[in-house]
Amino acid sequence: MKDTENKLTGKDLMYIGIYGAIYYVIVFIVAMLGMIPIMYPMLAVICPIVGGIPFMLFLTKVKKFGMIWILSVLMGLMMLISGMGWYALAMSAITGLVSELIYKSGNYQSAKSAVITNGTFSLWVWANLLQLFINRTEFLSSRESKVGAEYVEKLNALTPDWICPVLLGICFVSGIVGGLIGKAMLSKHFKKAGIV
Repeated sequence: MKDTENKLTGKDLMYIGIYGAIYYVIVFIVAMLGMIPIMYPMLAVICPIVGGIPFMLFLTKVKKFGMIWILSVLMGLMMLISGMGWYALAMSAITGLVSELIYKSGNYQSAKSAVITNGTFSLWVWANLLQLFINRTEFLSSRESKVGAEYVEKLNALTPDWICPVLLGICFVSGIVGGLIGKAMLSKHFKKAGIV
């Protein structure tokens, strides 16, 4: 394969932009559920599952190294811009690369690799919750002025520190579930793309 065939083209970047926008809008809408205290930690479950469908569709277009990493960092940047802090950006840079390597290991044609890729890719969602566990007092104080003391009190009670690593594992497993759902729903797209 020629070196030029491995380089990202304008069409590849267009796919990243289109699918990134679709993915972000879907996850953003789901994230609105975080306005309910019990749903805030549950975002580590719901977002990877719901986001699995557009992400798995994106994977049918990925044939070159770098596309997943760029999309992952783009999600982290969107979280930083939207005021969620820098944790998601740092996590997305790492997990985006890991996801890229996992999918590449299946030569961009393995459905199993695609499903696992959704699991690792989705971990940026968990990173958004880190500000609660790392800077709890500051985070809850900033939330109180926006959503009220009752919300903050309930959220604090629902999220003891020990749940942070549990949510990491749950987020990964939920990403796997989302990948499986996406693969099942998009089976025709997977066959057309030669992903088995």
